[in-house]
Amino acid sequence: MSTEVARAEPRRAELSLGAEEELHLIDLDGKDLSARAPQLLSKLPEGNYSAEIQRTTVETNTDVVNTLDDLRSELLRLRKGLVEVARPEGLGIAAVGTAPRSDFSDFELTTTGRYGRMQEQYRLLVDEQLICGLQIHVGVADRDLAIEITQRIARDLPVLLALAASSPFWNGADTGYASIRTIIWQRWPTAGATGPLKSAAEYDRLLADLIASGVIADAKMAYFDVRPSSHAPTLELRVCDACPVVDDAILVAGLFRAMVASAEHEILAGRPYAPVPPPIHRAAIWRAARGGLSGDLLDNSRHPRPIPAALAVQSLVERLTPQLRRLGDYEQVSALTEAILARGNSADRQRAAFAERGQLADVVDLVVSETEGASGGVVPDAPVLRTYRIRAGDEAVGLGGHTRPVYADLVESFRAMGIDDILRAEQQRDEWIAGHGVTFGVEGYQQEFAVDLMPRIISPHEWAALSAGLIQRARAIEAFLRDCYGEQRLLADGVLPSERVVDSPGWREEALRLPADVVRAPIMGFDLVRNEFGGWRVLEDNVRNPSGAAYAIAIRDLLDEVLPDLPRPPGLLDPADALSRLRATLLANTGSDPVSGMAASAPEAGIAASAPEAGIAALLSNGSEASAWYEHKTLAERAGLLLVQPADLQVRDGAVIHVPGGERIDALYLRLDDELVDTVDGSGRAIGAQVFEAAAAGGVVLANAPGNGIADDKAMYPYVGEFIGYYLDERPLLESVPTYRTGDSAERRTVLERVGELVTKPVDGHGGAGVLIGPDASAAEVSARRAAIAGDPEAWVAQEVVSLSSHPTFVGGRLQPRRVDLRAFVYVRGLRAEQCELAPLALTRVAPQGSLVVNSSRGGGAKDTWIVTEQT
Repeated sequence: MSTEVARAEPRRAELSLGAEEELHLIDLDGKDLSARAPQLLSKLPEGNYSAEIQRTTVETNTDVVNTLDDLRSELLRLRKGLVEVARPEGLGIAAVGTAPRSDFSDFELTTTGRYGRMQEQYRLLVDEQLICGLQIHVGVADRDLAIEITQRIARDLPVLLALAASSPFWNGADTGYASIRTIIWQRWPTAGATGPLKSAAEYDRLLADLIASGVIADAKMAYFDVRPSSHAPTLELRVCDACPVVDDAILVAGLFRAMVASAEHEILAGRPYAPVPPPIHRAAIWRAARGGLSGDLLDNSRHPRPIPAALAVQSLVERLTPQLRRLGDYEQVSALTEAILARGNSADRQRAAFAERGQLADVVDLVVSETEGASGGVVPDAPVLRTYRIRAGDEAVGLGGHTRPVYADLVESFRAMGIDDILRAEQQRDEWIAGHGVTFGVEGYQQEFAVDLMPRIISPHEWAALSAGLIQRARAIEAFLRDCYGEQRLLADGVLPSERVVDSPGWREEALRLPADVVRAPIMGFDLVRNEFGGWRVLEDNVRNPSGAAYAIAIRDLLDEVLPDLPRPPGLLDPADALSRLRATLLANTGSDPVSGMAASAPEAGIAASAPEAGIAALLSNGSEASAWYEHKTLAERAGLLLVQPADLQVRDGAVIHVPGGERIDALYLRLDDELVDTVDGSGRAIGAQVFEAAAAGGVVLANAPGNGIADDKAMYPYVGEFIGYYLDERPLLESVPTYRTGDSAERRTVLERVGELVTKPVDGHGGAGVLIGPDASAAEVSARRAAIAGDPEAWVAQEVVSLSSHPTFVGGRLQPRRVDLRAFVYVRGLRAEQCELAPLALTRVAPQGSLVVNSSRGGGAKDTWIVTEQT
């Protein structure tokens, strides 16, 4: 509804420009904040430079100007002046919402009575005020007009925040927000929107009431998103982070001035408007702070809905085109908009810098160089993929099409090959796969394994973090398995209700009889995804018979033969090194020496004693009909394992014997499609049950043990974090995907309402079978899944959709983004951390175009995974 009130004709807005920038002082040696603002300010003119509440910050105040070019010149002039006095002191400046390596202990109060009172009153809010903002001023001398304008422009403020977002890091960690400064700032009692106001008189009464309440001391502490300035005849924008690239600040200024001009035009024309409800405005600001330009923003409709941030920015520019043209700013604002959407905002660039080496010092160097550099920022010295469909969360290609430095040599190598050579290499790849029989089974048929030629690179700091997190997770799962089939302390202490374990599809009663100290899951597989901000999450745990290791080794062999000249980075791990470690893990608890060679030949008497120097491990498979038969053959051949089928085994005197050679088997690696105790040979002999009896008596070690399905159960996945706390007394190092247990009545109601928004899975599914991606499903599929969940709630789980990262993948000889995940393996020899290791290989799986499902059985493919470690 209209909020117009009768009053005298307002004066036209002057639309002049000015800016206040808050800049962090950075010690260039330590990369930390420096509290030397008073010393620097003593050397600077008071008119343009002033103190802030924290001694680590200097504020600059431009002169009043009329054009964007003049404002740019002012910002550059004031930054240069500050640099000239800071650099001799070993200091740099950073115009960002938060300094990447700031710490709570960095705060030092500027010693004035006003700031002292604020610290005494607000305590923690002041002590954590290590943030810097950008304030843009636009000349609006008529205060009634200014108040009316603030009401009308509120809806578009989140777009400006998304453009300026520059504070992803706080207290030494990635917060998950593009602007954590906004979240910190909104804790102040007067931050945010004013609520509906009709006149300057109402605004003044609001201020008077706030001051009288004792909550604020003066009008300067009215920290509203937009306000009539407390010290100038201007309208002041206060929602934005400080911007290291001057041109980003100029873009914000140009759009804000056009927003003011547009609102003024509507007011003078008498057009009604609908105020934004305060909760909606707050939600829109939060969404902008969370995702910046990489997520969604709310649209400009009466009932706003999420849209891609880039579209929201472009829509705002389009709506403001008449005012931008009248002000002479259209060409410049359009160019600056195109530039920032191409290169990303500061939060995007900071995360990209961190991704290279995992060092916040690199992020500090970036923001200092951008703040002190040219107005257009630093142009990356990296190849540009001009036809690549860029998306947030791509692991190799940043906004603007610039490849990450770690991928620069690879991209240049493929570019030098040209499309024809790439297509020839793909033909050689297909011939290699066919010649080596690299297949997988789908519904009883063997299909060739699809492989892309562009490798994926895992940096040293990423691999180190994954190693720590996955080993922690593997230890907790192993402890859980031993406990469930042992003392069951977890159940007795009420961490889990017993029915969640014993009623699980993976529970096996016979597993209670295995030796208490046996390692039940020596080979664990974990599926990981990374979101658009670069954070890793565990998507699934695989502790029955995880596959993929042999395919990872084969893909490296393929690339070494087909593309031997691809530039390999130093420190690249050889996936084949996992083979000896696999064998060592299988034999670790047998009392045999796992480092010895292949199985010894049998003596004439029949049973070959397995001497400590000749431990024998075998891989038990269903044979050529097994879906992972290629992997079974490859692992057995290259890891020094016997490859056996049920008919090849006998149990004599409590020992498991390989009949063709007469060897006694110390460790049996189970890669069966069915449960061991249900396994029979061709004659119907219950050899599986006999082998299990031998294992229960300690005659052979089983890997992975029967009954592990309780941890493989997707309904158990949400509890792994609790296992880590209960068994290890630690907090999880890797996050899980938010998961709903539909067996719980409250969570089931939520899932049934949101089936079309969630990923739903059967608890005992594997290989992508039964997975429904709600947003991609038809109405009929959603309805059928809702009915299935309602009919058998315990059989399902639901997860929030994770926007998987993407990776360049060849399509017709050209690179295009495809979604990827990662399967990694942990080898477990005991419960202590030093008894576990992350295998030196991983399988990157690739989803088809437009899909989030990476399983080969659902049309997915794979890539070589280049794991790089630090050189010693």
